[in-house]
Amino acid sequence: MAKIQVVILNWNGADYLRRFLPAVRSSVAADVEVVVADNGSTDESREVANGIEGVEWLGLDRNYGFAEGYNRALEQLDGDLWVLLNSDVEPAAGWLEPLVERMTDEPRLGALQPKILSWHSRDKFEYAGAAGGFIDAFGYPFCRGRIMGTVENDEGQYDDACKLFWASGACMVVRADLFRRLGGFDGEFFAHMEEIDLCWRMQMLGYEVGIEPRSVVWHVGGGTLPNNSPRKIYLNFRNSLLMLYKCLPDGEMWRLRVRQMLDWLSWGVYLVTGRWSFAGAVWRAHRDFRRRRPRYRLKRECAQGLGGVRPSTIYRGWIIGRYVLGCKKFSKLDW
Repeated sequence: MAKIQVVILNWNGADYLRRFLPAVRSSVAADVEVVVADNGSTDESREVANGIEGVEWLGLDRNYGFAEGYNRALEQLDGDLWVLLNSDVEPAAGWLEPLVERMTDEPRLGALQPKILSWHSRDKFEYAGAAGGFIDAFGYPFCRGRIMGTVENDEGQYDDACKLFWASGACMVVRADLFRRLGGFDGEFFAHMEEIDLCWRMQMLGYEVGIEPRSVVWHVGGGTLPNNSPRKIYLNFRNSLLMLYKCLPDGEMWRLRVRQMLDWLSWGVYLVTGRWSFAGAVWRAHRDFRRRRPRYRLKRECAQGLGGVRPSTIYRGWIIGRYVLGCKKFSKLDW
């Protein structure tokens, strides 16, 4: 039997732990370990976690962010399957068993996510994860059930267990041995895009990423950084460039150059519309990408050594262009 560990990375999330952690613990079997990996919280997180029977506490000395925080926590654990779960997630009854069943039955599955619905509007998909993630030819992410700002109602339209490009970090199951083999998340990302980068590298090795729609969770979302945060824009823009530089094959590096031009178009739109902080975030993202690029050459060599192939789950068009032309649902995309 595989050893299963549910690992919740936390930073000053006492309120979320108080609200959702008891349901997580009671929803899984007694032999499933539930671990709160804490990024140096200064609130009541430890007291809350220690007050729930069957929950283990793993404390880190400071806030390492999502990516490196998980890396440092997971290197101290010995599970076979790790369920990475946000602290602001409410699981449905029986959510874990279908995920474990799929990962057990399909050894080429590297990562798997449940269907992720909105905690605020329980019949709608959740923005960041929905029914599974994809990226377009220039690295822009979108989901089955969410394209740009349009989020669909869940009407069972995406209840097939299809291949994805990326599984959401809000709730994803990963194989511990594969995670270790790939060196985990890219710790320099700090937060945002790290699960997409990891899933890309999994596919370079010939593994698949999928969704198990029989498993359902509800995600609050935006608990750390809201969608209109300049910090979030900075991380998404910078990390997208780093990911494309690292993972694109040599013959497709032109896509990175196109993405850079599209980013500067966004910068111009932010300037014209008076959103100065957003424009500044884009500028800093490109500045810091240029600064980091020389030392990312080794990371690129390592990634290309995995296979350097372009996964079939990358959408070959430009998702923003399709959206502007009226395609606002995943089911309407021409693949």
